[in-house]
Amino acid sequence: MNLFNLRRSPPSLDDLAAEGFQSAASHSPSREYLMTSVEHAAQVFIRGQGSWLWDSDDRAYLDFTQGGGANSLGHSPTVLVKALAGQAQALINPGCGLLNRSQLNLAERLCTSTGSDQVYLLNTGSEACEAAMHLARKWGQLHRGGASRIITACGSRHAKHLPASDCVPFNDLPALHAAVDAQTVAIMLEPIQTAAGVVPATEHYLKGVERLCRELGILLILDEVQTGVGRCGHVLAEQYYGVRADIVALGNGLGGGVPVAALLARGNACCFEPGDLDGGPHGNALMAVAGVAVLDSVLDHGFVEHLRDSAQHLREGLSRLANRYGHGELRGQGLLWGLTLSDDCAEAVVKAALFEGLLISAPTADCLRFTPALSVSKGNIDEMLLRLARAFSRVRTAQLQCRKGIAV
Repeated sequence: MNLFNLRRSPPSLDDLAAEGFQSAASHSPSREYLMTSVEHAAQVFIRGQGSWLWDSDDRAYLDFTQGGGANSLGHSPTVLVKALAGQAQALINPGCGLLNRSQLNLAERLCTSTGSDQVYLLNTGSEACEAAMHLARKWGQLHRGGASRIITACGSRHAKHLPASDCVPFNDLPALHAAVDAQTVAIMLEPIQTAAGVVPATEHYLKGVERLCRELGILLILDEVQTGVGRCGHVLAEQYYGVRADIVALGNGLGGGVPVAALLARGNACCFEPGDLDGGPHGNALMAVAGVAVLDSVLDHGFVEHLRDSAQHLREGLSRLANRYGHGELRGQGLLWGLTLSDDCAEAVVKAALFEGLLISAPTADCLRFTPALSVSKGNIDEMLLRLARAFSRVRTAQLQCRKGIAV
C-alpha cells in the first residue's frame, strides 16, 4: 500500500488546495466539461477499499466522510461487489410496472427488521422525504378532513421546502405545541440534524413529540436518511430513542453507495394507491440487490456489536483530542459525530486534513462531521486521530503566524 507521504515541507493553508490541483490535474481528464453545483476537491479519485481512497497519483486518503455516510460498508465491499455483479448478469431493470425478486426481498427485509407494514422503494433520500410528505397529505385527505400542513424544525433539511411559519425551533416542545393547528397533518423531524452541525434530538423532546402526535391524531414522520441502517447503533435511530414513527424515510446508507432509498409506512399511513407516485427506475433489480446486501450485513450476527464498540472508541478519541486542542462539544450517536470547534476554522481544518491524507467534512463553519464506514476498525480510528491532530496543529500554527503578522 502506497500511503500518503506526509514528510513534506508544510505549505500555507491557502496553498494546500492549489498544490493538490496541480498534482492531480497532470494525470487526470479535464474537468472543464463537468457541470458542477458544488465545490469539488482538486484530487481525482480512482479506486477505494474499505476506509481508504486512492487518487490518480496513487496517494492514499483515509476516508471518514464515506460520501456523507452513504458508503455504509466502506468503499467497494466484497459483499456488495459480488451482489451487484451477479445481479447485473441476471437482470438490471425490468421496468417500474414489473416486479422483480430483489425488489420483493428488500421490501420484506425492511419491513421485518423495522416493524413496518409497507415499503416504497426510491433512488435518493430526498425523494424518500418528498414521498413521505406526499403520503402524509394523502392520509390527511382520508383521515383528517383534508389537512395538509407539515411542521418541521428549524435547521432541518426540509425547512427550505416548507413555509417559514411551519418551521419551529428544534428541541423546543412548547414551540411545537403552539405551532400545531387544525390544518396540521404531520410533524416531520430528523433524530439528528446533521446539516445543522450534528445536533441530536433529546430523548425528552422526541418522546414528547410522539406523545403530542398521538394525542392530536396526527402523523409522526422521521427522516432517517442520515441516521438509519445502523448509523446510530440500531437499524433505525428511533429504536435508540424508544419512539415509533408512522412514516420513516431512509436513504444514504441503505445502498452502500448505490442510489437506493425507501419510504416505510405503518398502520393506516399505508394509504398510497396506484398512480399516487410516479417512478421510473424505482426498485429496479440492480439497486434493490444492493439494499439487500447492505441490510443483511448490518443484521448479521455481531455487526452491530462491533459497530458500537468502534463508536465508543471513536467518541473517546475525539473527546481526548478536543480537550487537548481546546475545542468544544462532541455531539452525536453511533458512528455519526460532530465536533464543535473553538472558532470558525472548520474549512481550514478540512483543508489541512486533506493535506494529511484525511477526508472529513464541515457542515457548518465551526463544526467537523465524522461519518466513517460502519465497519471501520479501531486501527483506522487511531490513524484518523493522528492525522486530525496534525491538521489541528497545522491550523493552529497558521493562526499564530497570522496573528504575529497582524501585530507587526
